[in-house]
Order: sequence, then C-alpha cells, then structure tokens
Amino acid sequence: MIGYLGAETPEIFASRLAAFRDGLADMNYAEGRNVVIEYRWARGDNARLPELATELVQRKVSVLVAPGSVAAALAAKKATASIPVVFEV
Repeated sequence: MIGYLGAETPEIFASRLAAFRDGLADMNYAEGRNVVIEYRWARGDNARLPELATELVQRKVSVLVAPGSVAAALAAKKATASIPVVFEV
C-alpha cells in the first residue's frame, strides 16, 4: 500500500497525480489492480499535514509519497523513521 500525502487538493495536483500513475504504470502497477493507494489531502492547510502523515503511517503503508511541498515531505519524514519517504518539490 502506498500512502500519498498531498498538500493541496486532487484538482490542483492533477498533473502530479497523472505523472505518478504513469510512473507506476511504467513499472506494471495499476491502482485498484495490483496496488492500493491511500490518499490524504491537506487542501492547502499545512497545519494538517502532520496529522495526515500520522494517519498514513497508522495504515501501515509501505512507502509515503509527498509530492510538491517541502512541508508535506517534512511531515512525512517526521511521522516515521522506518517507512521510506519519496518526495519531489
């Protein structure tokens, strides 16, 4: 299971989501077929990111993806010492 921590909304992150899904497809992964993605959206409220990151960690995700935001990447990193965090800013 992949945890996806978005600092904004799915609409604002549409191009990032498309690129993320394309990258997964390049590796023969498809959401709903052979990979599960748990999404959490802060909707522009960075104060929510630590709580949302903790939720994903509690869901026992295998990796945390925190695209497009330093605040999301830092919240993900702070929420876990054992789950890999992948980010881009």
